[in-house]
Amino acid sequence: MLCAAGLALAAPGSAYADPSAADAKKASRAVDRAEAILENATVTARSAARRLEAATAALPAAQHKVATSRGVVAASSVQAATARRKADTARAAYEQTAAGFRVAQGRVEVAHDRVNDIAAASYKGGNFATVNVLVGARGPQDAMDRLGLIHQVMRSQQEDVDELMVARRQARVEQDRAGLAKQVAENAEREAANKLQAARDAQTAAQRARAAVIQLAQSRKAALHLARSQRAAVLAKYEQAKAEEARIQDALRGWAHKNGGGSSYAGGTLLMPVHGWKTSNFGTRYDPYYHVWQLHAGTDIAAPGGTPIHAAASGRVIRAGWGGGYGNYTCIDHGRKQGRSFSTCYGHQSKILVHEGEYVRRGEVIGKVGSTGASTGFHLHFETRFDGVPKNPLNLLPSCLC
Repeated sequence: MLCAAGLALAAPGSAYADPSAADAKKASRAVDRAEAILENATVTARSAARRLEAATAALPAAQHKVATSRGVVAASSVQAATARRKADTARAAYEQTAAGFRVAQGRVEVAHDRVNDIAAASYKGGNFATVNVLVGARGPQDAMDRLGLIHQVMRSQQEDVDELMVARRQARVEQDRAGLAKQVAENAEREAANKLQAARDAQTAAQRARAAVIQLAQSRKAALHLARSQRAAVLAKYEQAKAEEARIQDALRGWAHKNGGGSSYAGGTLLMPVHGWKTSNFGTRYDPYYHVWQLHAGTDIAAPGGTPIHAAASGRVIRAGWGGGYGNYTCIDHGRKQGRSFSTCYGHQSKILVHEGEYVRRGEVIGKVGSTGASTGFHLHFETRFDGVPKNPLNLLPSCLC
């Protein structure tokens, strides 16, 4: 059974300040941690752990995206509905204003026809007809009556002309109002269309986010199943690693006993064996996947493949060859320190450049950085051992690791 610690799903709705930015970094750190813990496991188990950690680390951000996208869908749907109502109202207002313009335009046409009739009558001799009316009067009173009739006709004609002018002005006003109402309606309809598309896009994004969560959950389930299936093989590998560590300790103690412990170590800080960056510390680590404790006997220093490895101090090469999970492995004896034999060891090399029995000086190149043995990438596994027992190398290396 896998340990539940560190693998529980985050509760839905959890707050994450910037899930999209932190997601990749969190997953990368989780994968690095899994690889460091499972360095001595099978390749299949390491792959399962990487997938499990990456999916677990990515899941909270994916869940956050689902919750956010659901909120966006709801908000976009409300905005789309509001915009549609606004567009309908604007369209109705335009139709009403357009109807007013049509009425005003009809008045213009009627008034225009009347004025045209007046103009035609005048052109056909209407003024002479007026004079004839006056000439035919049978007396002063009759002439005055006839003149009043003429004035009345002229007033009527002027009213028709005035009405045409007023109708034209009103028609222009109604036309401007109708144009503005049409523009407002068209803008509102465009806004409604945009809001509707935004709602559809949000719905699509929500569906994608939900699919991503489902995929991550399925990936976790598959990785969990695969990791569990590797339990027996991984525990066997751990036992092999423990046996190899015991053999190394016996061999180093045996060499020191055979050679009488050698000279005393000159002391002082060790030289950095390789220029790179620390990726893993010394110490006992708990494997949450398989419920076992394991010792990481040194400090890992990442560097490009082929980077020269330097002897941390002068001494005699007492081991140079294959070391099981350590890959190409070299150990150098530096004499006695505080009554115990002191040695440094260098693992996962791509190439060993020294041989057993050879004396090397501090800073001399003894090998090249590699990824042999139980390694998940180019790095140097560096150890400091006393009577064969590994101790924390950081206690003897420069504090700046430079």
